[in-house]
Amino acid sequence: MTAAGRLDALLVGTAVPFGPPGKTSAITKRPVDGPLLLGPEGFHGDEQADRRVHGGPEKAVHHYPRDHYAAWRDELHPAPAALNAPGAFGENLSTMGLTEADVCVGDVWRLGGAVLQVAQGRQPCWKLNHRFGVRDMARRVQTTGRTGWYYRVLEPGSVAPGDALALLDRPRAAWPLTRLLRALYVDTLDRAALEAMAAMTELASSWRTLAENRLARGAVEDWNRRLDGGA
Repeated sequence: MTAAGRLDALLVGTAVPFGPPGKTSAITKRPVDGPLLLGPEGFHGDEQADRRVHGGPEKAVHHYPRDHYAAWRDELHPAPAALNAPGAFGENLSTMGLTEADVCVGDVWRLGGAVLQVAQGRQPCWKLNHRFGVRDMARRVQTTGRTGWYYRVLEPGSVAPGDALALLDRPRAAWPLTRLLRALYVDTLDRAALEAMAAMTELASSWRTLAENRLARGAVEDWNRRLDGGA
């Protein structure tokens, strides 16, 4: 069992009006001081406004590296106030020392009393544009690969700020998230990579289907609505 640091902040949020009229979001997360129960659908007290695209068993927990905050502060002028504290990207888990280069598809991690498995990276959406007041923020997140990732919950349990994050198993060592995100957003029609993604049982089913669709159609899905739809 390999330790990988500690949880700097544990965050949850509720759905509130956000962005264009009639829209809601729970992207604004607040840190908690004590333990929370983590179940198959996420943390107790955490909400998702649009369950069609957020939440669910393969997006139960969102992890975003605090390591990226410095780069965002350097690149965004003026730096948005959201970057002054964890939770800027709607993450549930905030850590230092663990990025997309250090995490692989299917990694199994123990966090407090729970066991999690990396299911997919993040596909950023237009709500980040409103969150940061930057017209193309979602595209910037996608282009940089500083997306964060999602876990499914293999074993429910209690999680608290300061809990250790420890790697239990790495079935796909050849697939760090940097490679996965490159296949998704850069080398978008690399057939070998898409075939590997489609066959990866540890990868979220929606991402396997996406790979299968690209292989069948020989084309990439339209990203514009996801990235700019609420602008």
